[in-house]
Amino acid sequence: MSTLAQPLAPTRPSLYKTLFATCVGNALEWFDIAVYAFFASYIARTFFPTTDPSVSLLLAFGSFGISFLIRPLGAIVLGHYADKHGRKKALLLSINLMMLGGAMITLMPGYATLGLAAPLLILVARLIQGFSAGGEFGSSTAFLVEHFPERRAFIASWQFATQGASTLMASAFGFGLLQVMSDADLLAWGWRIPFAFGLLIGPLGLYIRRHVHESETYKSEVKESAPLKTLFGRQKALVFIAIGLMVISTAVNYMLNYVPTYATKSLHLSGSVGFGATLLGGVILTVVTPIMGLCAERVGRLPLMWGSLLLLLVSIYPAFHWVVGNPSAFSLMVLVGWLALLKSIYFATVPSVMADLFPVETRASGMAISYNIAVTVFGGFAPLICTLLIQATGTSLAPGYYLMAVALLSGIALLRSRKYL
Repeated sequence: MSTLAQPLAPTRPSLYKTLFATCVGNALEWFDIAVYAFFASYIARTFFPTTDPSVSLLLAFGSFGISFLIRPLGAIVLGHYADKHGRKKALLLSINLMMLGGAMITLMPGYATLGLAAPLLILVARLIQGFSAGGEFGSSTAFLVEHFPERRAFIASWQFATQGASTLMASAFGFGLLQVMSDADLLAWGWRIPFAFGLLIGPLGLYIRRHVHESETYKSEVKESAPLKTLFGRQKALVFIAIGLMVISTAVNYMLNYVPTYATKSLHLSGSVGFGATLLGGVILTVVTPIMGLCAERVGRLPLMWGSLLLLLVSIYPAFHWVVGNPSAFSLMVLVGWLALLKSIYFATVPSVMADLFPVETRASGMAISYNIAVTVFGGFAPLICTLLIQATGTSLAPGYYLMAVALLSGIALLRSRKYL
């Protein structure tokens, strides 16, 4: 008697393998961003030398911000590619581009060797990284929540926990190198060490990503022939809401990256104090974010988002006022720790909320575009905006004013999002 073979049910991928495969690109992206921000003064003197150190720093942060202008283009191209051809293919492409940009920055000779070609090539490297990063968040978050929809709040929170881990690693490099190397050695070659370390992450992530598969949710969905047309035609409101949800979180994130420069230039503290404070922020972001993802599964996402947003709004000005009036290692640690804690609570819930806003057929495009517009406008230029605001107003409280303004924008978006969740 013959027995007909039954089709095998699709096997569930390993939670941890899927997490690593998707989050490694996010970690590499944010590690390079944090390292560039932390070592901005050395990069400025290497590639943007002028007679005025403030002008050199502005040029370095300007290239940091300009590279973010291409992120929305990367989001459009890679997000569209992910929605039409698969999350996996988009993730492989983005990590290859990240490694290329990172290698250029690591190995690029300075202005003394290449002249004007040096800052131009650094800008090209940052543009490559910005383009690749543009599609990373949307594709990787969609990949996560589509594999584990019942755990979406927790698993998606790891997207931002890895950002904290990246900040932690970058801070550790900054703090450690300042302790063991002279300023001359750091300027000559030491600042390149963390960038070289970042290059080691890429090949491992590339290998893991090649051995994961698409989710059944994505494979069973009817693909949109023109996901961008659908997104900008019928889902514009969702894009604006998603942008609004992101703005305070990304602004705080880049403020944390800006802390070493803020500590030395505005508060006149040592560089090691700034890196030590950012190290604390990285620990809090890494540890607290996934814990808040678990809490969101039990108490809901909106209560956590509202609580952290309101606390942030009412405490920013007093916190900055206290630090400016009492600049010390302790006060800076308290400020950074408080910002990191509130950011962790809010940030943990944002990826899964953004994923729920968009249907599967436009999810990668919608998340990538809205995320990168927010990061570009309110995050990438945050260090430059804060530097300009401090110079224009003559007060070191200016970063606090900036964070209060973007917190209000996120509050409005959170009100509007309840209609769609």
